[in-house]
Amino acid sequence: MAKVATNITIDEATKKEAQVLLADFGMDLSTAVNIFLKQMVYEGSFPFAITREVPNDETKKAIENVRNGIGLSKGFNTVSELMEDLYADD
Repeated sequence: MAKVATNITIDEATKKEAQVLLADFGMDLSTAVNIFLKQMVYEGSFPFAITREVPNDETKKAIENVRNGIGLSKGFNTVSELMEDLYADD
């Protein structure tokens, strides 16, 4: 099958990082893009899930609390310390 040149535009940092990783696999960017496109045609869709995971309100609040140091337990060095604290009278 005849090959055709195709231009794609990606940011420079992504290209460099991908090239380093692909070199570890023994391939170049062109080969990787070809593999991706062939797999896409074979499957009739993207060869991986494309999702947008949006945390619900409860999770957003928990993330905010952790970032602000709210509701965190103290650290324990041993299981015994944890159990002692767990069963301590309030």
